[in-house]
Amino acid sequence: MSGPPPDWFDRLARAVVRPDQNSPLGTVFSPAADARHSAVLALFGQGEHGPDVLLTQRAATLRSHAGQVAFPGGRVDPEDDGPAAAALREAHEEAGVDPAGVLIRAECSELYLNVTNFRVTPVIGWWERPSPLRAGDPAEVERVVRVPLAELTDPGNRFVAGFRGRRAGPGFEASGLFVWGFTGAVLSWMLGLAGLERPWDQSRIIEVPEQQVRVPARQELRRDLSEQQGLDRPDEVDAP
Repeated sequence: MSGPPPDWFDRLARAVVRPDQNSPLGTVFSPAADARHSAVLALFGQGEHGPDVLLTQRAATLRSHAGQVAFPGGRVDPEDDGPAAAALREAHEEAGVDPAGVLIRAECSELYLNVTNFRVTPVIGWWERPSPLRAGDPAEVERVVRVPLAELTDPGNRFVAGFRGRRAGPGFEASGLFVWGFTGAVLSWMLGLAGLERPWDQSRIIEVPEQQVRVPARQELRRDLSEQQGLDRPDEVDAP
């Protein structure tokens, strides 16, 4: 049992719905007409090594975003009762999370990822009654990890991800995972809102592993068009 949410979690849940909070992605783009709606679950709990958050690692054999780390999540289907229901369904499919054991506290404002053309709603949950973890389809999910927040807030585990000669947003190395892109940006934002972030060296840059930057041709084209238009896009995001 994780028990009741701690004060820092309540602070986070209150903050993410406030209209004055800046977007974790920096530059804000207007959604394309054909943008696909998705949701991810930022699931916090009290684990063996203190407070933690659930993350998944995509299979290394995937054609795109191989090996990237993400929150559990995916598309909001027509039969889903909104983003929270979709996030819980995906967390069950990808990581074995029992939705009955999760307390949903807040839905963040929708974020638009112009590279992958997703409208993403991050959902904040507290794991009241944790269930045994299991990776879902091995062709899609390689690992499921409860990452201690102490590792994520350790300044020695933080850096700026370097991608194609530019700064690509906050990054973490924790529990054997390299976290960057959308997941890194949202994690960094949430740790700050929760009051857990510690000062870290933002001049330290670590290059993203080459395997994690393979993307389909359609996404390459979208990226090239954005760069030709002179758009400042600080985060190369992983698909939800």
